[in-house]
Amino acid sequence: MQPGLRSGRLTKWKDERGFGFIQPIDGSQEVFLHISEVKDASRRPQENDTIYYHCVVDSDGKVRACNAFILGARNKSATLSNRANPSDTIVSSFPIVEVVLLSLLPLVGAIHFAWTTRNPLPLVLYPVMSLVTYALYADDKSRAKRKDWRTSEQILHLCELAGGWLGGFIAQRILRHKSQKESYQATFWVIVIIHYIAWLFWLFLGRTL
Repeated sequence: MQPGLRSGRLTKWKDERGFGFIQPIDGSQEVFLHISEVKDASRRPQENDTIYYHCVVDSDGKVRACNAFILGARNKSATLSNRANPSDTIVSSFPIVEVVLLSLLPLVGAIHFAWTTRNPLPLVLYPVMSLVTYALYADDKSRAKRKDWRTSEQILHLCELAGGWLGGFIAQRILRHKSQKESYQATFWVIVIIHYIAWLFWLFLGRTL
C-alpha cells in the first residue's frame, strides 16, 4: 500500500455529471470523487465499488479524493505515461475504415436526394453538424477535466440526431469520450439506425412518393 492510501465504498455516483461520494471504510465523513481522479480504470465507476484513493483538502475545507482507482477494475496494461494522466492521452488514431463504412449509405442517400430534389441540405447538414458535435464532445471532455458544469447528454444526442452522429462517432474513437457508457452508446446507435432507416426508405421508396 502507498502511504496515505485509503479505501471506501462508492455510495453515490452521478455518471452523467461524472462525480460521486465515497464512504470511507472507517465510517468517517463522505469524500467527494470526480471522474478525472479515477486512474487506469477499465470501466466507469459504479455504486458499491470499492475505491482506493488519497485525500486532499480544498481551500474551502472540503475533502476530496485524488489518484483513485477501482478495486477489480484497474487497467493492468496502462503505460507509465497513461498512469500519470490518462485523461489527456489520445489512445486511438482516426478510424478511417469505420468512418468510410458508416458514412457510405448516408452519403449515397444525400447525393441522391440532392440530385432528385435539387436540395443540397443533407450534404451540408451532415458535415456541419458533425463538426459541431465533435466540438461539443471535445468541450465536454475538457469540462470534465476542469470539473466544470458538463454538457448534458440530451444536447449531445439532439446534435447527433440532427445529423452530427458521425462527428460523435469520431469523437468517441479519438477522444475516448462517452465510448464506455452503455446507456449512452445504446441511445447513440439507435440514432444511427434511425438515419439508416430514413435513407433506405428514401432510396427505395422515396421516388415513388
